[in-house]
Amino acid sequence: MPLHASAIVHPGARIDPTADIGPYCIVGEEVEVGPHTRLVAHVYIEGPTWIGEGNLFYPYSSVGVAGQDLKYQGERAETRIGNRNRVREFVTIHRGTKGGGALTSIGDENLLMAYVHVAHDCHVRSGCVLANGVTLGGHVTIEDHAVVGAFSGVHQFCRVGIHAMVGGYSVITRDVLPYSLSGVEREARLFSENKVGLERRGFSEAAIRSLHKAFRILRAPKLNTTQALERIAAEVEPCQEVAEVVRFIQSGERGVVK
Repeated sequence: MPLHASAIVHPGARIDPTADIGPYCIVGEEVEVGPHTRLVAHVYIEGPTWIGEGNLFYPYSSVGVAGQDLKYQGERAETRIGNRNRVREFVTIHRGTKGGGALTSIGDENLLMAYVHVAHDCHVRSGCVLANGVTLGGHVTIEDHAVVGAFSGVHQFCRVGIHAMVGGYSVITRDVLPYSLSGVEREARLFSENKVGLERRGFSEAAIRSLHKAFRILRAPKLNTTQALERIAAEVEPCQEVAEVVRFIQSGERGVVK
């Protein structure tokens, strides 16, 4: 195992022989680092934390430390990170708390750019991009392939749906719909379907047309959400993507960005 002489690794840590622990890194007890994962330099990790294969952690990132929730009393809580993630400079990922399931998780193949903050009990699924300075409050879920623009803040307990894009400098206080393009004027607004992103991901023209019509109905100023869902059921060509939007709205507790 490449282990720099200046690194400090607790005897209770489990480091795969192919992992690379760079200068001045500190790896605590009950930390597991998987194959081909590299800690470039000055990376700090506390346990219990499990890190998978092929991840890359840049200098001054920290993982698994206690969250900033004042209700946290030192109870055992975990951090789990999947495979092939890139964690850039000064990213902070806090472990979970008893009140949120005692787990913070990062899936596979995500990019967390510089100064991203992932608070306690957050779940970032897979294929996501969190741009510079994005802040996730506690208990936030970012679903697969979502993109959150630079310096955006996501309020506690909010969700960002699959394949959604949130524009930079947005303040997200309600759930962001799957497949949508949302951004900020004075607060976040739903603009349209995430057309370019969906085309790049290979979604069909028919699905994109259905999403376009569904989002147009949701944005109609004279319809509340219940009325909009009734119109969508009656007027929009059914497809898996529209069904996911409807399911997402119906399962939410904080309302959605419209």
